Amino acid sequence: QNRPLNSQNVADSLQKYNLKKASIQKALDSLADSGKISFKEYGKQKIYLARQDQFNIPNNEELASMKEENTKLQEHLDQQKKAITEVEGEIKSLQSNLTLEQIHDKEAKLRKEVKEMEDKLVKLRGGVTLVRPEEKKAVEAIYSEKISLWRRRKRMFKDLWDAITENSPKDLKEFKEELGIEYDEDVGVNLQSVSELLQHGKKRARGQ
Repeated sequence: QNRPLNSQNVADSLQKYNLKKASIQKALDSLADSGKISFKEYGKQKIYLARQDQFNIPNNEELASMKEENTKLQEHLDQQKKAITEVEGEIKSLQSNLTLEQIHDKEAKLRKEVKEMEDKLVKLRGGVTLVRPEEKKAVEAIYSEKISLWRRRKRMFKDLWDAITENSPKDLKEFKEELGIEYDEDVGVNLQSVSELLQHGKKRARGQ
């Protein structure tokens, strides 16, 4: 950097090389003694400067020309960056497209899936039951267990809630909101209607 520096400035700039300040001071003094750099003393501190006669300092016309050239180069750089971005985008787009072989494989897979679904649809239209009786029974048992658990917990909550709020002076709706309690109806479900689904399924099975 073409600016005044003391030995500490130089040491800070070169700290990644693990150089000691004493060695840097010695090197600066040696460069100054050989005339490669100059220095000025301010009390006990030495300020080192690069010899300015080694630089080719441009005049105003040269500076103006350099600025103009720099502006042109910057514009050219921006154009190149834009072109690179467009090419990268095109490459990314092409890489995301399937190869012809991948398209054929996907087509074959989709055709197979369509055929399987069409065969299943034909069976359903013909009244064929696709679920085995033992599977249906197992699902109904689990469903029935969950309904029973739901009903039992609903009853337990009601007993507890009635006991807590029996002599409470609070507005029950506000108290419920304060505690963050939601009833089934608050979230759009109904135990009775869900229970009827199981009964409806059993009646339908007997009708078949």
